[in-house]
Amino acid sequence: MSTPVRASDTPFAVDVQAGKDYYWCACGLSKSQPFCDGSHKATDITPMKYTATADSKVYFCGCKASANKPLCDGTHKKPV
Repeated sequence: MSTPVRASDTPFAVDVQAGKDYYWCACGLSKSQPFCDGSHKATDITPMKYTATADSKVYFCGCKASANKPLCDGTHKKPV
């Protein structure tokens, strides 16, 4: 599998903490969206590390097609 599964039609809003690492699910198979739970091990897709630069709310991509991965860029609004 080299094409990710669309996990959501909307982004995931997450409050992040400055300096903390988050591992975004890039394959779309995780049951813990938007974060990795190891489900990618059956694929050739690996999670993407995101390090928060400030305490803030960020929007992680749910459609897995954003050009700004792991963050949402509005790609989910385009037809599949």
